[in-house]
Amino acid sequence: MEPRAVIAKVRDGVLPSAEELTFFAQGLATGAVSDAQAGAFAMAVLLKGLGEQGRVALTRAMRDTGHVLQWRLNGPVIDKHSTGGIGDCVSLLLAPALAACGAYVPMISGRGLGHTGGTLDKLEAIPGFRTNLTEEQLRRQIDQTRCAIVSASAEMAPADRRLYAVRDVSATVESIDLITASILSKKLAAGLEALVLDVKCGSGAFMKTLEDAEALARALVDTAKGAGCMASALITDMSQPLATAAGNALEVIEVMETLTGTSVNTALWDLTMALGGEALALGGLADDPADGAGRIEQALENGGAADCFGRMIAAQGGPADFVDRWPDRLPSAPVVVEVPCPEGGFVGAIDGEALGLAVVRLGGGRQREGDRINPSVGLSDLAGIGDAIGRGDPLALIHAATVEQAAAAVETVLAAYRMVEAEPADPGLVLKRVS
Repeated sequence: MEPRAVIAKVRDGVLPSAEELTFFAQGLATGAVSDAQAGAFAMAVLLKGLGEQGRVALTRAMRDTGHVLQWRLNGPVIDKHSTGGIGDCVSLLLAPALAACGAYVPMISGRGLGHTGGTLDKLEAIPGFRTNLTEEQLRRQIDQTRCAIVSASAEMAPADRRLYAVRDVSATVESIDLITASILSKKLAAGLEALVLDVKCGSGAFMKTLEDAEALARALVDTAKGAGCMASALITDMSQPLATAAGNALEVIEVMETLTGTSVNTALWDLTMALGGEALALGGLADDPADGAGRIEQALENGGAADCFGRMIAAQGGPADFVDRWPDRLPSAPVVVEVPCPEGGFVGAIDGEALGLAVVRLGGGRQREGDRINPSVGLSDLAGIGDAIGRGDPLALIHAATVEQAAAAVETVLAAYRMVEAEPADPGLVLKRVS
């Protein structure tokens, strides 16, 4: 076997064998496959596809290029993955809620990508919080607290790290086959028994249409099951931000308000219940998704989720009193300005991607790899679709490091909102279930 032969097969629409894809994945991990060959492979997959059998084989091959965790616990090992959106901080609620319901949750998360925020960046707004744990530290924490939210170690699916970087510079990011293998090779390396997928659809998502989102959801669910992991997916709305905030510390604030009951965000609460219900049913901790959703709601209401969250924060280096003292522990921006609505009416549409890019330009995300993030900046009090706004009333608040950055963000936010005279229909939260 040699890399050129594998590339030629994909180019010609011939499915390589599982052994050939394993060989190619190992070459990605070791460097035996050159950057040129990796780029050619990615382009061939984008243009010709691998099909369900090929996706499963590539996912398994990439997973097995690194260490795969094995667990011996008295409960199911469960995780959730979101394809990314604006104000999507559900993981911070869901991981501790699942743990409070008896699951073990070694959640492997990522950083911001493009206009979408990253779970790790949000948690690192908490002073002292560490996302880079050794395997021994992760195992100890899962044993003691049942949940952890961490970055993938260098030993996990190294082939994906290589192929991911190549896809970014070779215009092959959109390939559903490669997206699927990338997401699942890392998730399955965590030794999961069940995985629930939140596939976003709308202006703030990578998948703008329901058709594209459903194709990705189906590929993810079928591939995960083909690789031996129970899975289901919810296609959820991202035509507007999920939370009323976008930005790292600002989203943590909204999570803490919801976890502690001081000001519950209904959309965050409802989506956490829906995804958690799916996960508990998959893991055998609930009779069905509806029963599971009820158990998640109980964990949120009775403080069990908040308690698990606090223990997770302390275990990963954050303040031991974070759940009680979070308003004092999070950074705040020196400049806060309103975005006045130029005309009255109802919010008819929101360009979520534009709002996400506004946060990036404020310093809340990365424009280049290695950029340092300012955790305090972003947007808050975002008006949602269907809200009635008077002329001059605020559409949002800008949290910025400088007056100049705030002024630029005001213009971007204004351009992202479209006002209408008649109240629009509610887009809904869960658009479709794929199982």
